[in-house]
Amino acid sequence: MSTPQPVTLTERFRGIGREVLKFGAVGGLGVLVNFGVFNLLRSTTDLAVVRASVIAIVVAIISNYIGFRYFTYRDRDRGSRRRELTLFVAFSLIGMIIESGVLYVATYGFGWDSNLQSNIFKFLGMGIATVFRFWSYRTWVFRALPEPAVATTATTAAAPVVAAQREDVPAAGPAPVAPVSPVSPVSPEPAAR
Repeated sequence: MSTPQPVTLTERFRGIGREVLKFGAVGGLGVLVNFGVFNLLRSTTDLAVVRASVIAIVVAIISNYIGFRYFTYRDRDRGSRRRELTLFVAFSLIGMIIESGVLYVATYGFGWDSNLQSNIFKFLGMGIATVFRFWSYRTWVFRALPEPAVATTATTAAAPVVAAQREDVPAAGPAPVAPVSPVSPVSPEPAAR
């Protein structure tokens, strides 16, 4: 029977690298959805810049949840979908506030309202919000499953004993006995006065 080996630092970085690539693929699709809806609304409606951005972000959030749940984090804990979805929406809304806040300050604080300027500051806000979302999604929403327990020597040594105690499994041999150190008699020393 083989015991699981501890994960090395190199393997851990490779795992995070794969996660970042998958997150980036889903996020890249979300960026396309976000910018597509945003620019479509800006060119076809009279919505204010931040309102158009919020609608685009909501559409992208829905797209991203599907991609994250079924592609990026499909191997993660699926314990409570209600909890997962609630946290995803909460952290996505915080990300939306970050992204829209940058756009709001640029548009209404500095008067940068051309299509190019709006897209630049939307992109900047999206970048800042993406760092927050990556951290919060992997830490709180799509939590990693616990590592399998590593078998200890005490557990593997006790396996034949446990198997022998079951009626349907024959004993694999004598149970291991813990070594006992010999005890030398110690005579009490007289108390010092």
